Amino acid sequence: MAAALLLASCVQPKAPETADRALPITGSWVNLAWQDGRNDFTNPLDVPYNQADLWRTKVGEWHRMGLEYLVIMQVANDGRSYYPSDVMEPAYTGEESPVSAILDEAARQGMKVFLSTGWARNQFEDLRDAWVQERQQLIMTELTERYGSHPAFYGWYLPVEDCITPVFPKTAVEAVNKLVARSHELTPGKKTLISPYGMVRADYDNPELAANIRALKVDIIAYQDEVGCVREPFPLRRLKENWKKLKAIHEGSGIEMWANCETFTWTHETNSHFSALIPAAYSRLLSQQIAATDGGVSRIISFMFGGIIEDPDSPYQLGQPEGSARTFRDYMDWKNGQPYWKIQEQALRGTLQGRIAALAATDGRLTDGVVGEQEPDSLAWVAFPAGRSEILLRFAQEQTVENVFLRCLDYAPQGILPPGRICVHTGDGLLLAVRQFTAPSNNRHDAWIDGIEIKCRPVRTESLVLTFETDQDVWIDEIYVNI
Repeated sequence: MAAALLLASCVQPKAPETADRALPITGSWVNLAWQDGRNDFTNPLDVPYNQADLWRTKVGEWHRMGLEYLVIMQVANDGRSYYPSDVMEPAYTGEESPVSAILDEAARQGMKVFLSTGWARNQFEDLRDAWVQERQQLIMTELTERYGSHPAFYGWYLPVEDCITPVFPKTAVEAVNKLVARSHELTPGKKTLISPYGMVRADYDNPELAANIRALKVDIIAYQDEVGCVREPFPLRRLKENWKKLKAIHEGSGIEMWANCETFTWTHETNSHFSALIPAAYSRLLSQQIAATDGGVSRIISFMFGGIIEDPDSPYQLGQPEGSARTFRDYMDWKNGQPYWKIQEQALRGTLQGRIAALAATDGRLTDGVVGEQEPDSLAWVAFPAGRSEILLRFAQEQTVENVFLRCLDYAPQGILPPGRICVHTGDGLLLAVRQFTAPSNNRHDAWIDGIEIKCRPVRTESLVLTFETDQDVWIDEIYVNI
């Protein structure tokens, strides 16, 4: 049995000054092509994803989910186009192209669309290749002729997904700026957007990084936060710092800093063309939204919603059935201000406070107001080994207990999971609540913090006992009473 007997007064630190709520996700990439096994759920081969009606339906769903911006990943692939082209065969069936359908429905919904300049060949094209550069500019010309005056056409997505590790290379700067110049010739006033990766290992102290970013002529840089790609096993601590470093670089540059928060995790290996993208736990994604918001981004968009965050009532069912529906419900509950997610956001920020202070002895870390990072090395975590565990909370005087809230680490790769069943008793054995908790099952790679709220039968008591029995370790860093 593992036990923590709490016997000294709990003092909550002053909450840090941050935005009251994280920014919502107001944009998404739209991937028109099945490329490889990564797209097995997002662009499944048994769904007519090359047909216009699917995309009209999806755009309407995304609008209802609060999206304002759509970024088309590619308007061509493998030499075939998703719009009417004079130089490429169509990659779609029917008279209406997917690009036309997306733009028309977006206009009806008052949404804004970034059109892509690629791909000239496919996802592996080399932007230093003269033929690729020429074909991209030809694509821009054709799209301008067909959609230049379309009310939903907001700007260009330049698929120059180069790496900013250790700095954004000058060759990429030149390639981007050449496309920007052409976009200004063809479509004056339209925005330009790029989405590079490499935040994890960028050399923020190297003046060349800032100089090259500032040399870009784009309007918006939406940096990939790389949490879904798992460039490092526990990214949140450094991600928070790196957003602030990028914000300092952007100050005075005239370039908006957006976040591209990755919504996905993987069925098998990470970053493999044979492993499918599937929905991440929403608590993980909410942590990414919080980090980006507190880091000063102007807006959060995402790769991506389609096939990841899916309305279960959609007539076109993409995505992993259970996982995409759960992430959809959780995200929409958060967005609509559902009470649990308000509490969980405070818990993730470390600003949650209970209204009853416990008394303390054995391990005061459970009520000291100090919370851990989303990684096992944080000293705030208290580990309860597999088996039966008991936590005793003793109060200074009788209290009416309404609820209890636990912050638990979820890191399946190390065998750390939240308890599936928790019982809450008074100190003299009266049962107040039994809580069944099911953690998200897409947990092969990621660490996140689950918040478990237990609503109790209101009884006055001087103490509480929490018990749970598990086959794996349970790590808790804070327990709140009457939140």
